[in-house]
Amino acid sequence: MATPPKRRALDAPGEKVLRYEAFISDVLQRDLQKVLDHRDKVYEQLSKYLQLRNVIERLQEAKHSELYMQVDLGCNFFVDTVVSDTSRIYVALGYGFFLELTLAEALKFIDRKSNLLTELSDSLTKDSMNIKAHIHMLLETLKSLHAFLSHTALHFPPHPYCLLRYPVSKAPSYQEAQRSR
Repeated sequence: MATPPKRRALDAPGEKVLRYEAFISDVLQRDLQKVLDHRDKVYEQLSKYLQLRNVIERLQEAKHSELYMQVDLGCNFFVDTVVSDTSRIYVALGYGFFLELTLAEALKFIDRKSNLLTELSDSLTKDSMNIKAHIHMLLETLKSLHAFLSHTALHFPPHPYCLLRYPVSKAPSYQEAQRSR
């Protein structure tokens, strides 16, 4: 049985360019999109908690024993309802769990939860900036490599953005690419 030929220590410069462009388009840009989508979901959660805080503060200011309101049952189908005791509220803790809290306890919970969500969004923003920096660094490297190769009379695509060869959904993630090394 014949042994497969050994891989060359150095790929041709054109192959390196293609590999870097594929890494940018297939891995880094997809990971950046995932981080930004996750951050958007965190911002949505934070917005809901801040809206809840505003409602609770208005309830505390009004000091009504009963509250008349309309509740959305889904698909814009509203029902009139009466809340007989406005001193307590059910708050979604996460993972489908709800807890009955007083208005003061709910405000404390919302403050803690909003602080955690803010920290998470800041962390995701830093991650996205890190990925963007990697993309920028690789694009600058490719730009220099293209300039070098153009001086050596080799012809390659003139711009690093031009080779988005694979659909993003089929490309390996950044972590998968790191594990395969």
